[in-house]
Amino acid sequence: MAAISASQVKELRERTGLGMMECKKALTEAGGDIDAAIENLRKSSGLKAAKKAGRTAAEGAVVTRVAEDGSYGVMVEINSETDFVARDDNFRAFADKVADAFFAAKSEDVAAVMEGELESDREQLVQKIGENIGVRRSVVVEAGDGGLVGEYVHGGRIGVLTVLKGGSAEAARDVAMHVAAINPAVARPEDMPQEQLDQEKAIILAQPDMAGKPENIAEKMVQGRLKKYLSENSLTEQPFVKDPNQSVAEFVKAAGGEVVGFTRFEVGEGIEKEEVDFAKEVMEQAKRS
Repeated sequence: MAAISASQVKELRERTGLGMMECKKALTEAGGDIDAAIENLRKSSGLKAAKKAGRTAAEGAVVTRVAEDGSYGVMVEINSETDFVARDDNFRAFADKVADAFFAAKSEDVAAVMEGELESDREQLVQKIGENIGVRRSVVVEAGDGGLVGEYVHGGRIGVLTVLKGGSAEAARDVAMHVAAINPAVARPEDMPQEQLDQEKAIILAQPDMAGKPENIAEKMVQGRLKKYLSENSLTEQPFVKDPNQSVAEFVKAAGGEVVGFTRFEVGEGIEKEEVDFAKEVMEQAKRS
């Protein structure tokens, strides 16, 4: 058998995106035939998964699970590359299976929960669908004594878990719906980080109408605007989305409870998406062919 050349390994690496040793092994087994090596790699299920691993997965779904007694809830974000795949029945079935596993494990440890069968399922789905798919994050929310967890998922893309002390499951769900729609920064005014308040104060002081104001007047104006800022960005102080005549805190109080906190996931938030110029990509491919 002829020796495998460095140029053959290089070509196979460029065409598959796989590692040097894996490419050399595949070429050796294929007798130096690059096309045969690619076919064998595809059959072994390693090629497509490895080829897609570096592509940005910023679409997908958020899935929630809450215990029947409301004692705890779990929320998981599962990503795909495109919204089209996120609507695929196979992807949705995988997402549900993943959420069930995290709920049963009552865990936020993605690596631990995804070991074994779930990882195998993920790799098989990558092969079948042809996109990078991954489980990005999970959160476990505990209700605590006298509390309950509510859930709401909007369009499969925004998920919320809320915690109330007292109240009802219906009220907890309504508050979760509000959080999904309005996206408050914190649950209560006192939860706002001091760093955020300092930044907002600096912005207020830099506004044109603050110029030349006596210090005592400027301070009163700052405090007034900070109060308004906290009111607009704190869940309990916001007008309730289903009845703007009462605040969220008033709505929950009428239901016999009080707001403890919330967690909100939105698909792809914080992920830097790669902007693809498809026209340029097609032209470059045409030049190479």
